[in-house]
Amino acid sequence: MRESFIPRLRQKFTSNANWYNNRAVWTVLALITIIAVNRIISPNFFQIKMVNDRLIGSPINILDGAAPILLLSIGMTLVIATEGVDLSVGAVMAISAAVGVVMINKHEAGATEFYYQPAFVILAALAAGALCGLWNGILVAFLDIQPIVATLILMTSGRGIAQMITDGQSPTFTNDTLAFIGRGVIFGLPFTIYLYVGMLILTIILVRRTAIGLLVESVGINDRASFYAGINAALVKVLVYVVSGVCAAIAGLVMAGEVKSADPHKNGEWAELDAILAVVIGGTALSGGRFSLVLSAVGALIIQSLLTGLYVSDLHPTANLVVKALVVLLVLLIQSTEFRYYVSRLFRTKTLARLIRSKA
Repeated sequence: MRESFIPRLRQKFTSNANWYNNRAVWTVLALITIIAVNRIISPNFFQIKMVNDRLIGSPINILDGAAPILLLSIGMTLVIATEGVDLSVGAVMAISAAVGVVMINKHEAGATEFYYQPAFVILAALAAGALCGLWNGILVAFLDIQPIVATLILMTSGRGIAQMITDGQSPTFTNDTLAFIGRGVIFGLPFTIYLYVGMLILTIILVRRTAIGLLVESVGINDRASFYAGINAALVKVLVYVVSGVCAAIAGLVMAGEVKSADPHKNGEWAELDAILAVVIGGTALSGGRFSLVLSAVGALIIQSLLTGLYVSDLHPTANLVVKALVVLLVLLIQSTEFRYYVSRLFRTKTLARLIRSKA
């Protein structure tokens, strides 16, 4: 009887291990833990109130402040799923913001041409981001340049292009339509929340309700096998880089609208690193393949929640980056199946032995 009990007990532990090895569980748990720590640090963390028809409070600030990273993580997830990477998204943010602000300045100066109207200016900024993505996609897909090198070209030259567009200045604007993208309010909530939620839903529909998601995963797992299976791997890669460019353009307009300025030096600076980190925290492997847009969004919220907690803490500002790195490392470790196995092996062995003794 004892011999038959032990295999059943082991089978029970194995069958219940699905949730334990589910990366989504640990990603969401990490977000909840960071928010709980923020609540301990700041007793008023969850306090939300209405001021001048706008909701304010730490949770709202997290959702609002995470908008650029959330938008970038959408495109970055698709790029990384194809075994690529886009280091140029920060520079693309600067280029798109520069295009939008320079054109809207013409409108504010009295230009009446249709292509200086706010709606067309926004479209032109998005088109600039799409062209940057197309450039990256061509280098990667058709010229077979390594993604990290191909996008590094635009990363280093993109800010120079943005400075050329703005004549080396940081132009400001007063147009309410363009500013609304970064600081608008609808029903008390920042417009940026509606913007990235809408973009996230649209992208999920695109990749999960059509064959695009399957094609992206197939190319990421093995682009050569995908080619022989009749999939146009090059076209899929170009598509994801274009999407990444458009997402970066939207993020650039958000940041420009927030400060009513296009700073070619600071807009999107190092944003590509946070975007990649959010995607990795969300569980998308850098080796390509399966991906989750929702978990990438959770990863972005983890980063912003951590930053918000550091701001409200009593830590010296010079320690913020070190603490951020340590917390992110801890989050990645608890997501690692191997790390959890080694940490919990002793506990699981003792638990199993205790149960066996109780049944003996």
